[in-house]
Amino acid sequence: MSTVRRSSKSVKLSTTSQAKAIIPNSSAALTKRLPRRVFSPEFKADAVRLVSEQGYSFAAAARAVNVGEQSLRTWHDKLAPKPVACGDDATLDELRAENKRLTRELRRAELEREILKKATAYFAKESL
Repeated sequence: MSTVRRSSKSVKLSTTSQAKAIIPNSSAALTKRLPRRVFSPEFKADAVRLVSEQGYSFAAAARAVNVGEQSLRTWHDKLAPKPVACGDDATLDELRAENKRLTRELRRAELEREILKKATAYFAKESL
């Protein structure tokens, strides 16, 4: 007989079939897959607009439209308008904001390049 602890209660089980009946994360419950959802381009654009124009955080916007945060970030990367560069008459605050944005963008590009270098080396070594 085994004991399963759920929250603050202990439940005594005599067989594994009882465990599957009580524990919702059994293998039978995990095999059922939901169909993949498909979103229209207009829906994606509206969701991206929540972040880019209305100032929502990615998490809040994803909850508001009932999608995953990573999906929303991917849509934002593809659909959000790219920021325009500051002109010659930009204020000091605008220049600092652009510098911060460009520094972040450079850091991400360098990280992606390092990942690709390591992946290339790994697959080149594997093919020998």
